[in-house]
Amino acid sequence: MTGVPVPPGLALRPMLPADVDEVHALECSVFPHPWSRANFDDCLVSGYDAWVAREEVGKQAGKLAGYFLLMYALDEAHLLDVAVAGERHGTGLGRWLLDSLCARAREMGATSVLLEVRPSNERALHVYRRYGFAEIGRRKGYYPAHEGKREEAIVMRLDV
Repeated sequence: MTGVPVPPGLALRPMLPADVDEVHALECSVFPHPWSRANFDDCLVSGYDAWVAREEVGKQAGKLAGYFLLMYALDEAHLLDVAVAGERHGTGLGRWLLDSLCARAREMGATSVLLEVRPSNERALHVYRRYGFAEIGRRKGYYPAHEGKREEAIVMRLDV
């Protein structure tokens, strides 16, 4: 990404089909209602902008640290999914991924990034608000929840 320095010991590169098993495993480890493996395959087949961050040095070399997926519509980027490995929570990796995906969105001609987040995902809400995303609406019954119930989504937007 142009203008976003990579933290020491990490590499950011496009997601490949060979990454999907590990990406899906990370997804399952951090979200109570994760995407299916097929969702990731479909994103790659559809040509969505998918990136992985991997450790480059030491005993952790090659390990997946995080990822993000973007979809573009006109001048807007839609953040479909972003995750940070549990052991990397609180290290600034989430902010770096947000910097990287916003830079990528600008490179692709987007003027804003849109996302949905569960109200129950307080950690993500805090990160997004601190980063500058603003709530612009709600989607009723957007997410699956426990026991067949549904949870609304908070829709947020950031000008990039």
